[in-house]
Parts: sequence; structure tokens; C-alpha cells
Amino acid sequence: MMNRKGLMANYRVWWRRWFYPLISVVVAVSLCLGTPLVGRAIDLRPLLLQGVQILQLSNISDRQEVDLGNQMNQQLRSGEVRISRNAEITRYVDQIGQRLVANSDRPNLPFTFQVVENDAVNAFATLGGFVYIHTGLLKTADNEAELASVIAHEIGHIGGRHLVKQMRQRALASGLASATGLDRNTAVGLGVELALNRPRSRQDEFDADTRGLRTLTRAGYAPSAMVSFMQKLTKGGGSVPAFLSTHPATGDRITSLRRAINSQGSSGRDGLDNAAYRARIRSIL
Repeated sequence: MMNRKGLMANYRVWWRRWFYPLISVVVAVSLCLGTPLVGRAIDLRPLLLQGVQILQLSNISDRQEVDLGNQMNQQLRSGEVRISRNAEITRYVDQIGQRLVANSDRPNLPFTFQVVENDAVNAFATLGGFVYIHTGLLKTADNEAELASVIAHEIGHIGGRHLVKQMRQRALASGLASATGLDRNTAVGLGVELALNRPRSRQDEFDADTRGLRTLTRAGYAPSAMVSFMQKLTKGGGSVPAFLSTHPATGDRITSLRRAINSQGSSGRDGLDNAAYRARIRSIL
């Protein structure tokens, strides 16, 4: 009985000690957020919003990433790019892409592969598994393995969440993540801009190469195709293709890829039939 009385007394002391100060803090914060002060008002809401937005971008979930990628896709399709209506080519690219995804770092992400009607030799990726391949790149590749190597590289960017990191860095550096916060529409617009025009960092490109080569090899494609495609583009003469123009140190990347291929000793040879590939893409030639 005495123990019970003692516990009740301690509880009352604890309650008085913590409950009333806690109520005071809640009331004070509510007043700061809801009532303008005389003179120079201090509104804490934008500052709190800034912290939340930065935290969300820094710890974005797979579902949030897919949602943002879907919104970026809508913006891209509304005028930034012209998506091909060639169902045969789109289905072919998707088959290659899904084969690679199953052997990638993020196999559970719902990837979407689309073909862009553009003769530039280019490919890019946004968020949440959205990958875009230009028809110019499809025509330039000699075989399926070379095309797969580019798709694997873009999957590697998504695996490393490189665009998410660049969005966060750009938002902070440009002041977009200011007292007004970084809202969803701003994030979508920033992501589209960076996906189309971003200067890729050396670190991100080497990481995407490493991830892409691993994915390509696991899927059974000839890893040498990644090197042969890069070499062909750099030796083609004239201006550097769009696919490589924003990718730094191509020569160093080729050297690194060769070293990785030699060290892993892969025997994969799939996708090197040039004639079979030309037959698959004949509708755009």
C-alpha cells in the first residue's frame, strides 16, 4: 500500500514538472506561428517548411521517386520531347530494358522505357525508373548489346540516384531551397532541366559505368559492347555526339571499363548479331 502511495506521489510530481512546461512551449510556438508580432514579425513557418522539404529530398522513398518521375514524364511529353508511336520499336527497347532491370541494383523499381523521336545520338534518365532512348542512338548502335550497354548505363544512374543528389545540390546552391521551401512543382521542373542539360560529374559517370557494366554482364550481354560503342562514337569524326558531350573523360572511362572487363573474365557473348539487330529496328531505318 505504501509503495502504491509513493508511486502516485512521484507521478504527480513528474506530471507537474513536465506537463505545464510542455503546455507553455506548445502555446508559445502556436503564438509564434499564428500571431504576427508588433514591429518586425518573425514567421517560423517558412523556416520549418524549408527543413521539411530538404529532408524529404534527402530521404526520398521509392514511391516518392516514382511519383516525381511520373510528373517529370508528363512535363517532358507535353513539349520537351516527342515520344515515338512506333509500338514495335518501343516494345523491343522495353524488352531489353526489363531484361537489364532484372539484373540491376534496383530490380523492384517499376521501370518505364520510352523511345524519343530525335536523330541526336542521346539517352537520358530521370527519376523512378524513367529512361529515354533517342531513335538516333538506336540507328547508330551496331547490335543489341551496344544498345543494351547504353540502357544499362542509364539504369546505373537511377541505381545510384544521381539525379536526386544533383537536384538537392542545385536547389541548395541556387537558393531554391530558401525560406519559401522547395515545392513539388519546383522539384519537377528542376529535375527535367537537369535530366536534359545536366553536366554529369566524373564520379557519377564512373559509377553509372560500373553499375551498368555489372548489369549488362549479369544479363548475359557481351560486356565488350559498352567499350565498342563508346569508341565508335569518339572516332566518328565531327562533333561529339550528344550522348557523350556531357559525359566527362570518355577516354578514361574506356580504359576503366576495359580494366573491369578483363578482371571479371566474363564470357557473355549475347547481342552481337548485327544482322539480327538491323532486322529488329528496320521500321525506323
